[in-house]
Amino acid sequence: MSHTLEQRGGSRRTTPRAALDAEDVRAAYRRWAGVYDTGFGLVSSSARRAAVREANALPGRDVLEMGVGTGLALPRYRPEKSVTGIDLSTEMLARARSRVATLGLANVTALHEMDAEATSFADASFDIAVAMFVASVVPHPRRLLAEMRRVVRPGGHLLFVNHFAAERGPRWWAEWALAPASRALGWHPDFATAALFVPEDMARINVRPMPPFGIFSLVRLRN
Repeated sequence: MSHTLEQRGGSRRTTPRAALDAEDVRAAYRRWAGVYDTGFGLVSSSARRAAVREANALPGRDVLEMGVGTGLALPRYRPEKSVTGIDLSTEMLARARSRVATLGLANVTALHEMDAEATSFADASFDIAVAMFVASVVPHPRRLLAEMRRVVRPGGHLLFVNHFAAERGPRWWAEWALAPASRALGWHPDFATAALFVPEDMARINVRPMPPFGIFSLVRLRN
């Protein structure tokens, strides 16, 4: 078990963080697949819509959605965007494929079972990479970021929607209390922005709080 060290009001607290691996993620989303759309899908819908609107407005045709899940966002991409989705969960992908077939989403060109930290795509294959609620799930967030940078062309865009831990207040206490349950949940409630972005990135990212109550953020970074 690793730990993140937090500083609050001059005192230092050690927050337990249970390490996630790929099998933890698969197991968690095997459990959640059947209720994801009506549970977390509803809570996250506003942020998800905002991320796709952002992707639709950006230049470029080829979009990679990392952690496509059950495909909730796929119907919202404009027809002129060519979308490839990947996910580690067989169960989630089955639901995404069913959604694509039912809705006749011709612009969704492929859905692959693949590790977002180590894809098989060639360098600079996409104009845009979108990771919605993925960064706090993968075992190594910086590897996710590096892989997104690799597969997106120079000058393209990386988009993230995620929950990032509060810096203080009641929400921080709740996240700290939930942190030991990370493996059961399949994500890190205490996920810090610094776990994903290095200081140089922090100076360049565009961040917008998302509903409900700003618990999610939409982050854009130019590659």
